[in-house]
Amino acid sequence: MRDELRFGVLGGSFDPPHYGHLALAETARVQLNLARVVFVPAGEPPHKRHVDLSPIGDRIALVQAAIADNGAFALSRVDANRPGPHYTVDMLRLLRQEYPQVTSWHLLLGEDSLRDFLSWRAPEEILELAELAVMHRPDRPAPVEILQKHLPTLERRLIWLDMPPLHISATELRRRVREGLPVRYLVPLAVAVLIRKKQLYAG
Repeated sequence: MRDELRFGVLGGSFDPPHYGHLALAETARVQLNLARVVFVPAGEPPHKRHVDLSPIGDRIALVQAAIADNGAFALSRVDANRPGPHYTVDMLRLLRQEYPQVTSWHLLLGEDSLRDFLSWRAPEEILELAELAVMHRPDRPAPVEILQKHLPTLERRLIWLDMPPLHISATELRRRVREGLPVRYLVPLAVAVLIRKKQLYAG
């Protein structure tokens, strides 16, 4: 029997990546004994088709800057290198092909995302491909009992992460940049520098 190799995956628009993303990834890495957490910038998220996202190249550069100092974090372009829309179930299939040596995957989410899980494409298959590692959001609790009625495997595929909720919003960060307010200490310094250098979110 091969040794267990556990990876986490954190998908998102990352426009921009911030300390909430990084704290979620690091908490999951330690709590779940993950060898690596893979960040997957979404090229065309289906739930944000009417949102003007920064170009995928800029968002990839921001993620690279955000995770550069953590050797356990990695970036994947599986959603950036193919036409959209990009669904989580497809991302997980591609990651399993890209990393065939990984024995178990953990999909990192906020509880606000778990609330909408039934509306995702192929939620049953997602639960087959990965366990859900979820950060509590007391302001947006998920109806777990209702979810379990529709998805019986959820109970054994759901793990709650032990971390305080960090209410950092990418929308709020973009507003702050647009209005000339600081984002340092909300995003890594390297991300703040890159935002300024590329003149992102300036409006």
